Amino acid sequence: MSSQIKRIIVLGGGAAGWITAGLLAKKHAGGVTVSLIESPDISTVGVGEGTWPTMRQTLAKLGISETTFIQKCSATFKQASKFVNWINPNNDAYYHPFSEPQGFNKVDLSPYWREATQGQGTFSQAATFQHYLCENGLAPKTIANKQYEAVANYGYHLDAGKFIELLREHCTTELKVELFSDTVEHVLMAENGDIEALATKNNGKLSAQLFVDCSGMRSVLLGKSLNVPFVPCDDIFFSDTAIATQVPYPDSDTPISSCTISTAQDAGWIWDIGLQHRRGVGYVYSSQFSTPEQAYDTLAQYLGSAHKIDKIKTINFTPGHREIFWKNNCVAVGLSAGFLEPLEASALMLVETSANLIAEQLPANTQQMAMVAKRFNTSMLMKWRGVIDFLKLHYVLSERDTPFWVKNREPSSVPDTLKELLELWRFRSPSEYDFTDNMEAFSAASYQYILYGAGFKTDFSSKAYLYEKSALATKQITLNRQRLEQLKFSLPRHRELLEKVNQVGFSTI
Repeated sequence: MSSQIKRIIVLGGGAAGWITAGLLAKKHAGGVTVSLIESPDISTVGVGEGTWPTMRQTLAKLGISETTFIQKCSATFKQASKFVNWINPNNDAYYHPFSEPQGFNKVDLSPYWREATQGQGTFSQAATFQHYLCENGLAPKTIANKQYEAVANYGYHLDAGKFIELLREHCTTELKVELFSDTVEHVLMAENGDIEALATKNNGKLSAQLFVDCSGMRSVLLGKSLNVPFVPCDDIFFSDTAIATQVPYPDSDTPISSCTISTAQDAGWIWDIGLQHRRGVGYVYSSQFSTPEQAYDTLAQYLGSAHKIDKIKTINFTPGHREIFWKNNCVAVGLSAGFLEPLEASALMLVETSANLIAEQLPANTQQMAMVAKRFNTSMLMKWRGVIDFLKLHYVLSERDTPFWVKNREPSSVPDTLKELLELWRFRSPSEYDFTDNMEAFSAASYQYILYGAGFKTDFSSKAYLYEKSALATKQITLNRQRLEQLKFSLPRHRELLEKVNQVGFSTI
């Protein structure tokens, strides 16, 4: 018997839970009651987060001003990911900027940039001014720009704990999400295999037509109650442990990086995220190739003798995801759906994508649930496949020779989909024809930044037609240089802009 979707219960109060609850409440205000159960006994995993530019649209949809977000979450601007020593340990570095290559919709710069620049600089330097902005500590906009308006494309770095506090406050007061601070003691199942209700410690039985599992890696609803299998990816990704700490700035005017700095180590890599008042630094590594003591020493050596590690948080995980993400009347978002590793900040992007899909395609009644679930699973499995391929690409291109990196290059660890793409790219560059589905996680531009930043050589000699646009490519590279000359004098320092945002904020008009 079909019934209308009148109530949705979100289990879990981390970023995944609150973003999902907020988007559902905003989209379906007045028609659906959105309730969120947040346990007072379970802490969130957040250790400092990076986002994609998509977070700007998500915050705007929720009705949170950019000024409020930056002020309350110690947030900073993220323009790129910088990869240090990923090719070899000799101080090499390349960027994955958020801005597309100059003239990307007009001409592919890949066959031309080396000749046009006489072999000077890197692909990202030739293709976008954002490389320079990151290297020189400049912001992606000015205080005169409107909220969420960009001169250079950007996402954010944020304090995860403060972000959850902001989301909780906004969702409950402005979006009328119903909050239960309670513990789920057991899950009540219906005869047809649906979840009927959640039995809570203080509020008794809470029923709904749809349940969103944001319970983290425990996956209380989708994994444990509905028995959806976990598909491990530990044959592709070998990191399974992360240790994280907080690092104060030496003084109040220390420059703040506007990119995530990812520095390769013998058994993994270290992330370095600059917030307004501190840095979030962590080492994600493989326990196959490093002991906890060795990992701690690696992180301490990275930080240097000037910083003593007072507190450290350890997170253990198995890379992978659920076989499907929506079964019966339960859909998983966030860590309950899966987690691969922190590289390229894909976790929050997957949360945003899932939450938006659920809000936009919410079934009108329970009869439509199976059809919507099927479409959701198809879309999200495509998204996860793209993330897996793209993250693995970073490791495949490395020339580092420690056992961890050698194992990452073993053909058996490389997905067939990525092998096929790499074979194609031996003789042509990544293009939109390689990524035709609108649910692809990363674009051809992103693949170009990683491939050619890491020194991948494509043999274009058999594609004579490619060289017909040499003049147009040179023009775009020249335009990029001209734009850079303008911006280097008009954009403020990153810290300077953040101080102005805290003082006066962005215009909302």
